[in-house]
Amino acid sequence: MTKKALNAREFSSAVVSLGSSVAAVLAVIGAVAIAATVAGFPAILSAFSTLAGALALGVSFAAGDIIENFVAGIFILKDKPFEVGDYIEWNGNSGIVRNINLRVSKLDTFNNEQLTVPNSDLASAVVTNPVANETRRVTFDFGIEYGDSIADARQIILDEASKIEAVLDSPEPTAPVTGLGDSAVILNSRVWINPTDTSASTIKFQLIENVKTRFDAEGIGMPYSYTELTGELDLHTAEVPVADN
Repeated sequence: MTKKALNAREFSSAVVSLGSSVAAVLAVIGAVAIAATVAGFPAILSAFSTLAGALALGVSFAAGDIIENFVAGIFILKDKPFEVGDYIEWNGNSGIVRNINLRVSKLDTFNNEQLTVPNSDLASAVVTNPVANETRRVTFDFGIEYGDSIADARQIILDEASKIEAVLDSPEPTAPVTGLGDSAVILNSRVWINPTDTSASTIKFQLIENVKTRFDAEGIGMPYSYTELTGELDLHTAEVPVADN
């Protein structure tokens, strides 16, 4: 009955298995209690209840963190803020989800390092899931010299973006001016991708390289930060006294 009820509500297999086990244990305890009552052994039933209560209290104190992670794992499996294969970010950490257990989740970093994270940490944190939706925006700031044409620079960015196969046509790429720096006009390139088909980092790196190559070929300068000093500087020749012989 428990399995049927949980399966009907589309719980994961891990939650179904856990629920079935807990239901079985409770059924055994209930059967023992009823049998003791029917047989006329209230003292045994009372002692059993006291022992069970003390045991439960001791376990709750000793295994508070384990229980917290356990409950968090159930909520993660049910709510599905992320799934196996998703790339997620939380509290300055990031990784690709490889396994979601009831107590911990395991992730791989881009350096192929394995992270074992308590589920309570993930359940209580703000988790960013860049691959949860069908589209994702990728952005990068390009700085051009003040004397260069904004229209020409924008056209180059859009042309190079359209040449990348993984960049979507809708929403279409854009490159608005978003700032005026100390030494450069800032154009923010914005392209959209399907995060399940391609990596955002791969698209960004490819766009940066292609645009830089086109800027160099067409004479669009990409200045670095510098400080210009203005004013006058007077130089005077000092007369050095000659010592008498």
